[in-house]
Amino acid sequence: MSFAPRILIADPIHEEGRTLLASRPGFIVDVEIQLDEPSLCKRIADYDALIVRSKTRVTAAVIAAGEKLKIIGRAGMGVDNIDVSAATERGVVVLNTPDANATTAAELTLAHLLSLSRYLQQADRSTRAGEWKPGDFIGTELAGKTIGVIGFGTIGRIVTRRCLAFKMRVLVFDPYVIADVNRPSSIRFSPTRIT
Repeated sequence: MSFAPRILIADPIHEEGRTLLASRPGFIVDVEIQLDEPSLCKRIADYDALIVRSKTRVTAAVIAAGEKLKIIGRAGMGVDNIDVSAATERGVVVLNTPDANATTAAELTLAHLLSLSRYLQQADRSTRAGEWKPGDFIGTELAGKTIGVIGFGTIGRIVTRRCLAFKMRVLVFDPYVIADVNRPSSIRFSPTRIT
């Protein structure tokens, strides 16, 4: 008799991910989203793996109810919605995908930066209202400006590289990163928090 791992997906994930899991020989994949803690506690007992994103809270009670639970996968960066201590105590492995959306988050940061520097929202609203006031929305160039980046993890590094491409000066603060590790010489580390 072969072992067939049962996987519960408790938050929406991309269809490609669900299809990939379901295509694995012997995997049994169920999708049940929007389970509150009591409902998840009832469902988890028969599963070997649990996949969540950020909405589902994987509490100590959920982990205790997961009698067969071996692994919890977070389809995203953090694990703040998972009680990692409770999982560790029970020998349940907790995984995440730390860089999965790093480029997306960095690009969104730059999109907001560009939008703010060029008054895009205000200009859009004005134009949709039938106005034409280009002089009110001149904006400013990013080149030569200084940006403060708090945190020099994956997203902070991508944002920094993109800002350097815009010829910006970059000032970084991260108390957990050694100043001369993995950084272009054109950025400066601040010894104190940027305020």
